Amino acid sequence: MGELILIGMGLWDELDISIRGLDELKTADAAFIELYTSLMGKLSINKLAKLAGKTISVVDRHALEEENGRIILEKAKKTKTVLLVPGDPLIATTHVALRIQAEKEGIKTRVIHGASIMSAVMGLSGLHNYKFGKSVTIPFPQKDFISKTPYEVIKENKKLGLHTFCFLDINAEEKRYMRINEALEILLKLEEKEKANIITNKTLIVGVARAGSRKPAVKAGFLEDLLNYDFGKPPHTLIIPSELHFMEAEALIELARGPTAIRRFVK
Repeated sequence: MGELILIGMGLWDELDISIRGLDELKTADAAFIELYTSLMGKLSINKLAKLAGKTISVVDRHALEEENGRIILEKAKKTKTVLLVPGDPLIATTHVALRIQAEKEGIKTRVIHGASIMSAVMGLSGLHNYKFGKSVTIPFPQKDFISKTPYEVIKENKKLGLHTFCFLDINAEEKRYMRINEALEILLKLEEKEKANIITNKTLIVGVARAGSRKPAVKAGFLEDLLNYDFGKPPHTLIIPSELHFMEAEALIELARGPTAIRRFVK
């Protein structure tokens, strides 16, 4: 009998894989990697393949979602098969679905966890992880349609005094990665339509770029100041804070170079 092992790759490059993950990759009979659910800024598949002494095949969204990962499952029925995933393997529902299907087909599964973008960004910001509410993805607009889901999630979290973690959309096929300023423009357009006074020029914002790299960009401030702030290359992540603990406020000022006026958000 074969097995399927989901291995988290971490956040930045091929050196982020854990020793355990690399060991499992080295002893695998078949290895796949997907790169459409998240961007690893400096990952080299060739370097990773040399580290592992293994050929690694790239699978796209079509193979994993529309074909239900059949190419991976067929290998895993008879051989030790690994799927390499950016970040932590089970953050994306795609990978959960693949694991469920594997178990239904009698394929043993295991998970080797990796660094998660969520814990990394929360930690870099200095905001307390237990004060986050529901997370949400801000998607690219489709023609004239802009999803109002991010606005509604932020609104509900703020009612509860909770921060909102915003994933920013990715179109890996087109190498298009949403930036923080694009996300803020989308939220402002939603405010124009919904008029609930949730997103304004004075809304507190925390932006994080390239988490996991040697020089991540972490900046807190008011929307009007960050709208044109240069966070550099992606991947970008956005947080909309709510009420702050005094330690969170100090962290945003000291660690995220935010203005001292942030202290007025302390409750």
